[in-house]
Amino acid sequence: MEFLEVPLFDDDIFKLLVRFAINVFFLTLIVWFAIYPSQREREFAFTAVMMNVTVFFICFSLKKLELGMGMALGLFAIFGVLRYRTRTIRAKEMTYLFVVIGIAVINSLSNRKTSYVEVATINVLIFGAAMLKEQIAGRTQPSQPTRKEKKATEPKQQKHTVEYDKLEWLGSANRVELLADLSQRTGIDVLRVQIRNIDLRNSTATLTIWYDDPESTAV
Repeated sequence: MEFLEVPLFDDDIFKLLVRFAINVFFLTLIVWFAIYPSQREREFAFTAVMMNVTVFFICFSLKKLELGMGMALGLFAIFGVLRYRTRTIRAKEMTYLFVVIGIAVINSLSNRKTSYVEVATINVLIFGAAMLKEQIAGRTQPSQPTRKEKKATEPKQQKHTVEYDKLEWLGSANRVELLADLSQRTGIDVLRVQIRNIDLRNSTATLTIWYDDPESTAV
């Protein structure tokens, strides 16, 4: 039965379901055991899953056009240069994108010359390589805190403007004595100082001082 010269049903639907089941099974293993535990940003797992599923159906749908391996390599080239504009993709994340794209292409484009055992073996070897890498290298290295995390743990600094009357200590050679004198006279731990203005007539200087915010350092 056809509609607008297109068959409503053919036997390829069973091939689609079987190959997609194989693809989803090994995709789940890779995402759950390799990608998901090692990524601080868990939304990357969603990206990997959707990338795999989309590429699988693109390849399977275009398979009947007999584009063959050229189409597969073309998809690899397209997604190989893919960059999301929101942030830089790390090398490890790009590698896992290649992995999920690769198993999608393999599972969708394999023909009658490739048995299901061979397809399953290829998927197992890819999954095993990913797990071996995670066990040997990935899990042994502690994750480094990001710049935002470091900034969040650092105490906040406050600044204040003061009038200072010892002009002879404003030179760079007396910076330690200047900080000590300001800390003693103000009662706060002055971390750094900046000269804003010098009034020679009144022998005073306007300084900006920085110190740790007591509220941010309190436990």
